[in-house]
Amino acid sequence: MSWLQPYHYVLARGSALVYGNPSNKLIVIGVTGTKGKSSTTQMMAQLLTAMGHKVGYTGTAGFSVAGMVIENKMKMTMPGRFVLQRLLRQMVQAGCEYALIETSSQGLVQYRHLGINYDTAVFTNLSPEHIEAHGGFAAYRAAKKLLFTHLSMRAHKIIDGVKIDKVIVTNGDDEAGEFYADAEADKKFSFAWHGLASASKIVPTKVGRDAHGLRMTIDHVDFAIPLLAEFEQQNALCAVATLAAMGISLSKLAVAAKGLKSIAGRFERIDCGQPFTVIVDYAYEPKAIEMLLRSVEPLKPAHIIGVHGSAGGGRDVARREKIGRLAGEKETLVIVTNEDPYDDSPEEIVRMVADGARAVGKIDGQNLFVVMDRQEAIDEAVRRASTNDVVLITGKGSEPVMAVAGGVKIPWDDRESARMALAKIGYKV
Repeated sequence: MSWLQPYHYVLARGSALVYGNPSNKLIVIGVTGTKGKSSTTQMMAQLLTAMGHKVGYTGTAGFSVAGMVIENKMKMTMPGRFVLQRLLRQMVQAGCEYALIETSSQGLVQYRHLGINYDTAVFTNLSPEHIEAHGGFAAYRAAKKLLFTHLSMRAHKIIDGVKIDKVIVTNGDDEAGEFYADAEADKKFSFAWHGLASASKIVPTKVGRDAHGLRMTIDHVDFAIPLLAEFEQQNALCAVATLAAMGISLSKLAVAAKGLKSIAGRFERIDCGQPFTVIVDYAYEPKAIEMLLRSVEPLKPAHIIGVHGSAGGGRDVARREKIGRLAGEKETLVIVTNEDPYDDSPEEIVRMVADGARAVGKIDGQNLFVVMDRQEAIDEAVRRASTNDVVLITGKGSEPVMAVAGGVKIPWDDRESARMALAKIGYKV
């Protein structure tokens, strides 16, 4: 694979030149971490937009240019081949002030960040996922640091006569936070739920969670954020802390935060009038699925019915059995199905996930079902649901395609699939 490195390097540098280095005309925020990149990025976009700023963003869940949303059908968090630079130029042309870039470890090792002049680098969290593609956890951890070292190496911008600071924001509750915070920057901040606040550490007090969402106080400013899921609340804190670190007042952020909405495909409820809850979520890693299951607890479900799979394409094979074990331990009924097999054997992927559920006591035909066709699997989950149950459909969220063999991407939407399944048993919007 080493011969590909010069290729990626040339593309990164060349695409920035071709499009006139558009990132030099924008305030650019890069968000990296194992989980929460898309949600944090889009929550920052919501906050900035609510305060009257024009914003663009790029990420797994889609792209946006000054409010115009563009589907990401590439199955890539950080697109290469000139796509990212073209989007940045479109943001400049649309009058955007901010560009929010979900910055993946794979994109970093393939130099896709090189033509981007970041102003703020954000670290959400780190867990041992995606490690096979990097050759181990240490390499994965180091890959993400490329964003922070790159930040310190790029020249400061002057926009509208104002010098833009280089800022690092890290998760103070994550032990890897200090590793990323030791890069050079004008300002360094951390956010955390625990510990003591300081001039450079944002720690909420008076934290309360109920059926209306999250309440918290930061430096005597009260926040009421209408997001229910635990991971949504964590990402909201990251978004607020980042913008506060960049100099936006907490009072303005508190007003904007009252209107925060769930991100498409993240703890997204599909409501067609049915007496049970259907949730579509992008979670595809054990840690993310574990957090999703914790977020369901306040709903006090009678039973949890989970639809799970795992991606192929050389992605973390070890997580397949972990997903099955976790689902088997926490859910009443587990349905294992196809997800994004790429060129791997769908049957082998599904077998490994199902084996994990079997290992913790799930029994085929009773509380464990293997249904290869994803629509049929979702149909089965919905058909088996009763009043006050929760159906969790994980792995794809709002992604508009499914990646299958030979590089083919077929149209797919778990949310629409869930609506179709509900319609089959008599529930329609």
